[in-house]
Amino acid sequence: MSSQSPIGSLNTTIENKIATITFGHPSSNSFPRELLDRLTSEFNNLSNNSLVSVIVLQSEGKGAFCAGASFDELLAVSNEVEGTQFFSGFAHLINAMRSCSKLIIGRIHGKAVGGGVGIACACDYTLATNNASIKLSELAIGIGPFVIEPAVSRKIGKNAMSEMTLAAQDWKSAQWAFSKGLYAGIFENDLELDAAVVDFSSKLSSYNPDALLEMKKVLWEGTQHWSTLLIERAAISGRLVLSDFTIKALLQFKK
Repeated sequence: MSSQSPIGSLNTTIENKIATITFGHPSSNSFPRELLDRLTSEFNNLSNNSLVSVIVLQSEGKGAFCAGASFDELLAVSNEVEGTQFFSGFAHLINAMRSCSKLIIGRIHGKAVGGGVGIACACDYTLATNNASIKLSELAIGIGPFVIEPAVSRKIGKNAMSEMTLAAQDWKSAQWAFSKGLYAGIFENDLELDAAVVDFSSKLSSYNPDALLEMKKVLWEGTQHWSTLLIERAAISGRLVLSDFTIKALLQFKK
């Protein structure tokens, strides 16, 4: 299955019970709202696909894994309703990954910023290259990682999340992410990463699918309230994105 549009691409292949989702966008694999919605729908569809046991999530190219939210769309927000709707896209995506009946393996080949970090953290098992440094830059543009915070804190702990958030200008290395539990393994290059992803996904897909489903439930115990929590957090970001501080910061980042 594939889905192409001028504001991003989404492609899914299924082979040997492994579904591989590949997303892409010309602006460092960032996410406009439509692409967020399409990826959310894809997770929901695959969750109900009996031919799939495991999902691999990856992005296109050799550069960034994901640059987070689309700055163009953030600048286009004109009121709190639009702002909440935009950030709700990340809320719906993380909730779809959380509630998906299939285990999700993240293939992180490059840098991840903001929402990209949240997506990596929402995967059940994440493998990366040494190039896959991470940053939560939201405070630097006048908002905060409110929507993705529960996913990030669940994966790396509140202390590490706060360290990233408050040092909004600083990159954390892939080794740092590995030491905090975000990455289960890091590799020298894409070839080694791909080999590891194929090996791990193949092994996982050979296991009892009922056991995988029950394990998924166990891994995400205690997160059911995220269905409302993340939407509430989206409203905070939706309000802050309208501030003069954020508008000026976004315009500076785009230069």
